[in-house]
Amino acid sequence: MNLIFLGPPGVGKGTIAKEIVKEKSIPQISTGDLLRAAVKEGSELGKKAKEYMDAGRLVPDDLVINLLKERISKDDCKNGFILDGFPRTIPQAEALEREVKIDKVLNFKALNETIIQRLSGRRTCKSCNAIYHLKNIPPKAEGKCDKCGGELFQRDDDKPEAIKKRLEVYQQQTSPLIDFYKEKGILVDIETEKPIPEIIADTIAAIG
Repeated sequence: MNLIFLGPPGVGKGTIAKEIVKEKSIPQISTGDLLRAAVKEGSELGKKAKEYMDAGRLVPDDLVINLLKERISKDDCKNGFILDGFPRTIPQAEALEREVKIDKVLNFKALNETIIQRLSGRRTCKSCNAIYHLKNIPPKAEGKCDKCGGELFQRDDDKPEAIKKRLEVYQQQTSPLIDFYKEKGILVDIETEKPIPEIIADTIAAIG
């Protein structure tokens, strides 16, 4: 089952994907991770990607698609995969379509206010990068990491203004994909304004 997970930042795609990876024994593939790994390995594609990344430019779609093609040809993708964070645009979706058949696209939805509340409550440890949430996973001692005692801080991109900006970018760039996949009859909406076990159950039911 070849799946795409769509949804704005902070909607909980990563948490849900981890559960589906266990349930269906298929890998979760993030193009960001693929690019970093290729650069680290120093492969031909990695060297090309590094030139763009070092110059602060976006890595071209065809290069990302080639990396993706390489990744999904591996044995652990025989039963399928979850694409997280790709495609982001219609041209990327069209390029992907030429390489592989996508079975289902899950569109995770939440109100902007919910996402802002979720992300702005996040705190990260300066020392070990452990993540907490003031409401959902609070540290035992205020402002201190349970694991190493390091100081907790709020990342700049977790501040409400930055989150609003990220949501705007998502709406402009990625929301057209919702109509693109809806027209193909493979899009399923998943509401995330409910407890995580229910979201996971809905996701498993949608995948079938």
